[in-house]
This record gives sequence, structure tokens and C-alpha cells, in this order.
Amino acid sequence: MHCHFNGTLLIQLLPPVLITEFILGIVGNGLALWIFCFHLKPWKSSTVIIFNLALADFLLIVVLPFRASYYVSRMKWMFGDTFCNISLFLLAMNRTGSIMFLMAVAVDRYVRVVHPHHPINSLSIHKAVCCAFGLWVFTISMTAHLLAIPRDNTTRCESFTVEGKLQEGESNPMLMWHRTGFLLSFWIPLAVILFCTFQIIVHLRRTQLGQNAKIKKALWFITVVVVVFIICFLPSNITQLLAWIKKTESKDCHQLEVLDTAFYITITLTYLNSMLDPIIYYLSSPAFQKIFKKAIGVRQAEDIADTADIRLEKPGSNSKSISQL
Repeated sequence: MHCHFNGTLLIQLLPPVLITEFILGIVGNGLALWIFCFHLKPWKSSTVIIFNLALADFLLIVVLPFRASYYVSRMKWMFGDTFCNISLFLLAMNRTGSIMFLMAVAVDRYVRVVHPHHPINSLSIHKAVCCAFGLWVFTISMTAHLLAIPRDNTTRCESFTVEGKLQEGESNPMLMWHRTGFLLSFWIPLAVILFCTFQIIVHLRRTQLGQNAKIKKALWFITVVVVVFIICFLPSNITQLLAWIKKTESKDCHQLEVLDTAFYITITLTYLNSMLDPIIYYLSSPAFQKIFKKAIGVRQAEDIADTADIRLEKPGSNSKSISQL
């Protein structure tokens, strides 16, 4: 089967979306890494997980300008075959890394709420780093094949496509594995995250701890993780699955082009994850929230308000300031 897709809609739609994701993502994740590295002390095992999530997001974000340039150039890759493979590898590796660490965040909250006395809750920083390293090794092993995909001097730079002979999964075992790994690396973590969320909700209802403020925050946090995960990763996996099925049973190039276009639009939503994850960092720790507010000037504004309240007190009065009432 040989189909040729012009990608007109992608050329018009994706560059501004990718640039927006890059700008907001680089600011949010750059600020988060700055807080983690220089201000958030001491670290906990959960901090190690969130830090690696931020690192995966940041490494993905830095590739987006090259993808935007690719679409601006009417889907002609201008940076050579080697860097094409490297950029596809970085996108896949860090997309998978984000999924793995989001799953780890959900598991961490599940254990802390449902099994508060489990030894894993007192995991040392060293062991947490070893676990994070293991997730990175797994992620790289799932995506390293992209570094070896033959380009055949083409100007296209894609790891997914249903057109032409160049990158048909049936003729390239690496691309077949890439498509399979793409689907499995979403559906399995999704099942784990949903299980953790369900178990947390059931546990809170059974023990009637839902009114506890700290528990409410944990429930809100895991809900945000689930919502971000589903919004960002579910659409692309559904469209990829549909495209794979349709390709085996249909020779209609128009239908395949519609699915191909839908997939590349939804794959851009996976990069949106790197823009939304700073919300998860913010909710993960009161200490992070405090440092973040100080970094953007919120603390300073509060201090000014407190100073103004103190000035409102009468000289010699023992009354409390307005802010203390």
C-alpha cells in the first residue's frame, strides 16, 4: 500500500501549538528544577519521583522547537538523519518517562494513604534514586531502537506513519516494536493509576477519613494526576490503535489520512503533559508551594500587607493586628 499525505492541516495547526507548549513548558519545568535543585531541602523519596518527572518533561520540551521548525518547513526535516533519530528518541524516551513517573507518583500516594505503615513509606533517598534509575533504564530500553531507524535519505522525520513504504511497521520490526511499546506503555500504567485512585477512594470511604484536610489534599492530588494523564495520553493511544487496526483492513487512503492526521494532532497533546505537570509539582508539597510563591513574588506581597496591618495599630496599643484577628 502506497499512500501520500500532504499534511496541510498539520502544517497550519501544529507550529503555534508546539511553540506555546515549549514556552510554557520550559518556564514551568525550568522553575521547578531550579526549586528542586537549589531550594527544596531536605528531599524525601517522593521528591525524587517528582524531580525525575520534571527532568523528563524538561528534556522533552527542549526538542519541540525542532518539531515546530519541521512543520513550518512543510514537513521537511532540515537537521540531518542522525539528529532526526536523536530527536525522535528524546521525544519517545521522555514521553514514556513522564508516564512511568506519573505512575510512580500514583503508587507512592496509594501506599502512603492506604498502607501508611508500609516500610516503603520510609524509603531512603538512596533507594529512591536507585528506583528512579531503574525506571530510566526501562524507559531507555523501550525507546532506544529509534536511534537505529534507517532514514534512507528522506526529508520526513517521523516514527509513526501509515503512508508509503519507508516506515511501514510490517516491513520494519523496530517500528512494529515501537508501535507496540507505545500502546503498552500507556495502557498498563493507566490500569495501575486507576487502581491506585480507586483503592484510595474506597479506603477513605471505609475509614471515614475523607474529612481530614491532609487526606483531602492527597485525594485531590491523585485526582489531578489521573485527569492530566488521561487528557494528555488517552487520545493519541486511541487514534494510534484505530490507525493500526484500520491499516490492516482498509486500502482507503483517505480514511488512513484522516486517522494519521488525528494521531499527529493528538500526539501533540502528549507534549501538553509537560506543560501541565508543574501543577502536579505545585500540589505535591507545601514546601514547594511556599518556595514557588516566594519566587513569583506572592510572599513579598503578603509581607507588604502584614506591614500595612501593623502600621494600622495605635501606638502603645496591645491589640492584635488586623491580620492576626
